[in-house]
Amino acid sequence: QVQLVESGGGLVQAGGSLRLSCAASGRTFSTNTMAWFRQAPGKEREFVARITRNNGATYYADSVKGRFTISRDNANNTLYLQMSTLKPEDTAVYYCAAGKWPTTTLRNYDYWGQGTQVTVSS
Repeated sequence: QVQLVESGGGLVQAGGSLRLSCAASGRTFSTNTMAWFRQAPGKEREFVARITRNNGATYYADSVKGRFTISRDNANNTLYLQMSTLKPEDTAVYYCAAGKWPTTTLRNYDYWGQGTQVTVSS
């Protein structure tokens, strides 16, 4: 099992920045890929960004490309999401996820955190 705990959410004005963290524990060696998803009120959960453990390859949703940066500290089993130039439409609950394969598909991730709220005011 892998446990994931997110932190760093909050309220920020449009144009501002925020950094999310996700602390992983347990059998983290079994998960090559970590990702961030988000879910806005009344909408389905959607992919934001992912990163692989073995080579650090990253991939982003078009909606956040150039504004968000995903990174990971393998030694400390921590995942980050640096969010810049935030927009009101970025408002959502952000979830950390872990799985074997580098995909954007929600069902391919085996482990999930409880989520952290990000609210961007206009």
